[in-house]
Amino acid sequence: MKNLLTLTSVALAVSACSTLPSTPTSQAVELKFVAQINGQPFACGQRYDGVGSTRSSITPSDFRMYVSEVKLLRQDGSAVPVQLAQDGVWQHHNVTLLDFENGTGPCRNGTAATNTAVRGQVPAGEYVGVELTVGVPFAQNHQDPTVAPAPLNSTAMFWNWQGGYKFIKFDTTSSGIHGQQPADSNAMGPITRYSVHLGSTACASESRTQSPSACQNPNRMTVRLNQFDLAKNTVVVDMGPVLAQANVDVNAKGTSPGCMSFPKDADCTPVMNALGLTYDGVPANGAQRLLSKR
Repeated sequence: MKNLLTLTSVALAVSACSTLPSTPTSQAVELKFVAQINGQPFACGQRYDGVGSTRSSITPSDFRMYVSEVKLLRQDGSAVPVQLAQDGVWQHHNVTLLDFENGTGPCRNGTAATNTAVRGQVPAGEYVGVELTVGVPFAQNHQDPTVAPAPLNSTAMFWNWQGGYKFIKFDTTSSGIHGQQPADSNAMGPITRYSVHLGSTACASESRTQSPSACQNPNRMTVRLNQFDLAKNTVVVDMGPVLAQANVDVNAKGTSPGCMSFPKDADCTPVMNALGLTYDGVPANGAQRLLSKR
């Protein structure tokens, strides 16, 4: 009888323990982003005044970017990688494509679908900051996009095997100062199209269809946002500060419209500086001004 009572007590204890709520070992993460131009929400076809060094008016036609290696920061400063949800559309391995355009109006070369968040899992715990890289890691950056998994299958976000992907693709047209056509210049020529395409440059390889072993200018941006509450804060991606010292009405002769990251382009000096990146051997004179929190 005593043994029976003992076994019954053990069974009841095990049963009671099994009904207690278990402590979660992981938690979901949703890191939200919002695109802006000088603090105004980004929208395809909308005109934005007061942009650039000449306080000009622009109308954007594309705004997309890759982020990767997203981590959350603990109070002690340690960084915990976010295990991204492999959704087969916007996220693959450790890379996410953020797409702020919706394929309407002047963004007709884009896509109707948008994505404004990074989603995944981290170990359960308390986190006080975010770290991420703007760009595609080298190991995934140089491949054939026509056979790559989404979101690395976007040919609109790809240059070539040597350069790899466009980490940022921002296209716009300028209508000059307060809507007036810009004046001509002997040194510069007036333009109506201005772009910021950030990517790796000076990536030498044996042929155009072979991956390089390294790039002289990786042009990846690692950004850390401290005191960031995932439940309350949002990452702001604002092209206004990036263009603040750039003349969006004119283009250095013999170069691509705006800044395409290639060396020896005078239009890139203020843009790359605002992105916090070394350009033509000259380090940026301050921190990046593309990403912030709100």
